[in-house]
Amino acid sequence: MIRRYVAGIDIGSEQHWVCAPTVDGKEREIASFGATTPELIRMAEWLKARQVESVAMESTGVYWIAPHEVLEGQGLQMLLVNARQLAQVPGRDKKSDPTDCEWIQRLHSCGLLGGSFRPAESVCMLRTLVRDKANLVAERGDWVRRMQKSLDQMNVRVHRAVSDIDGVTGMAILRAIVNGERDAQKLAKLRDPRCSKTEQEIAEQLSGHWREDHLFSLQQALKMYEAVEERIAAYEQEIVRKLGQMEQEQKRGQMPPPLNNANKAKMIKQRGQEAKREALFRMSGVDITQIDALGVETVEVVLSEYGADLSRFPTEKQFVSHVTLAPRVAKSGGKPLPKKKRNSASTRVATALRMAALSMRNSQTALGSALSPNRETDRRRCGCICYGQEISHSHLPVTAMGPAVRGRRRRGLRSPLSAAARRTFDSYG
Repeated sequence: MIRRYVAGIDIGSEQHWVCAPTVDGKEREIASFGATTPELIRMAEWLKARQVESVAMESTGVYWIAPHEVLEGQGLQMLLVNARQLAQVPGRDKKSDPTDCEWIQRLHSCGLLGGSFRPAESVCMLRTLVRDKANLVAERGDWVRRMQKSLDQMNVRVHRAVSDIDGVTGMAILRAIVNGERDAQKLAKLRDPRCSKTEQEIAEQLSGHWREDHLFSLQQALKMYEAVEERIAAYEQEIVRKLGQMEQEQKRGQMPPPLNNANKAKMIKQRGQEAKREALFRMSGVDITQIDALGVETVEVVLSEYGADLSRFPTEKQFVSHVTLAPRVAKSGGKPLPKKKRNSASTRVATALRMAALSMRNSQTALGSALSPNRETDRRRCGCICYGQEISHSHLPVTAMGPAVRGRRRRGLRSPLSAAARRTFDSYG
């Protein structure tokens, strides 16, 4: 079946070439437009005048983002195409900008192009906020390292006195040092009652030589740390507000079910993440934090990258593959080929899920017992694939004690996991 009212765009940094049917729909015509916003709006009007329903474009650098968003905002169906698909179809004429857009339009009209995954506009906006916040979190960690460096150079061993220098006690000591306090005993009195070390043990680590240049560097690093903290708090508020706009109508006003893991629920409340957990539940329709080792921040990353609707992935295997978690051994002639790292935005989700799988190594739960292979790489890989499959269909695993599950496995019985997760684990022995 040939689709007549479709268009193809060859993206450039200064100029975009567009191929679309003529007004009467009998022929093709090619036009060029500039890269400015008024030109993009004129492009949308030109396409609408020709009754174009769908537009395909290459994902060229970052230049495709503005045309994609403007045309999508004008009500046109957009198809973002990987350039590899265009190169795999034979019959292409001499390459040039006008012929490229015509080739894209021809393939699109024949149904030979598959669009790359791009979530809905509201999810894209949430994704921008979450990614920017992640950059700030990384920057905050950098300033923590700089503060620790200044302290080490003065032989003030705060990181030995407390477990985290950016914790309650650590930050209280840092602020007191910046404000002029040098007495180790007075600094030790700032310890939080929950600290494992006594005041005397902490005071032994807080005597330094207090050089002027290091103190100045510490002061500036602390100011930058606090400034980044303020920006992170602003992003957190905006993310919760955005999640509130994305609530499902049937979940509006509902509260997520209580967590079975009491310690996990306590930690979420201590970190001030309960409001975000509730917002994520109303946005997705299911409380994914019920899955072992998946916290609020991990769920936030997954939903901000993919959204709540995963219908674009017909099967679990396709979803897991897109997340770049599927084990893949490329072979040629029966021999494995050198591995090539695949660069994809979805690796943000893969990284979050790998961290979640790593935290399950000593867990006494169903998933923790399933992650029992001796090889650490298989342990992480199996856990990540399981999480991907569980999330794709919202099958929350049964929280059973690990030793009981291992006993069932030794007797040849099935563990209380979903069928998809069980198949994955069985494939790895």
